[in-house]
Amino acid sequence: MRLVFEDRAQAAIMLAEKLQYLKKAWGDSLIVLAIPRGGVVTGELIATKLGASLDLIIAKKVGHPLNPEFAIGAVMHDGSFIPNEDFIASLDVPQQYINESVSALKREINRRLIKFRGGKTYHLAGRAALLVDDGVATGTTMLAAIKWLKTQELKALIVAVPVGPRDTVEKLRDILDEVIVLHSPSIFRSVGSFYKEFPQVSDDEVIEVMNMYRANQKRESRHDE
Repeated sequence: MRLVFEDRAQAAIMLAEKLQYLKKAWGDSLIVLAIPRGGVVTGELIATKLGASLDLIIAKKVGHPLNPEFAIGAVMHDGSFIPNEDFIASLDVPQQYINESVSALKREINRRLIKFRGGKTYHLAGRAALLVDDGVATGTTMLAAIKWLKTQELKALIVAVPVGPRDTVEKLRDILDEVIVLHSPSIFRSVGSFYKEFPQVSDDEVIEVMNMYRANQKRESRHDE
């Protein structure tokens, strides 16, 4: 049966219901890491439902020089390039093109990190990270984020998405202990095709969501005092 979500909010609430055990398992060490931009809407709702911390992590894909939509790899904020190992070895991509793309994307990622979260420094050692997005397709950017996160001395790394193609989900399960997906069909066209409403999320909306989350956290802290 083909599952279709009303919108990101409904999908996030459904996903959060399946993730409640993580708060019990990891307590205050649990942190939700959302992939902008659509994943921030998903991540904020999940973090709120779980009572967990929320932060962002950004990876940007490097497109093939002749077909920008075809990802040959992805870049993290520290400039590390994670190649798409399924394709890169068989593709004749000039190293200069990769170097120039990595340099440009690193600048763009760092610009967004400062804009969205105020800085580029992460303190994740000893945390249990829940990496979330509104869906996954090829998994290129998520795999890059996973490989970087595995260098951060985490207690645990879990991925949760509402929807993703079966082959990509299996690829993720090969390298992680826990992958939670509500729907993983074998026939997959795009993430958006599994939502009735799937509008683009702007930079301003990401900032608004993060500001709203921080304001709610401050109110709860004052209330606890």
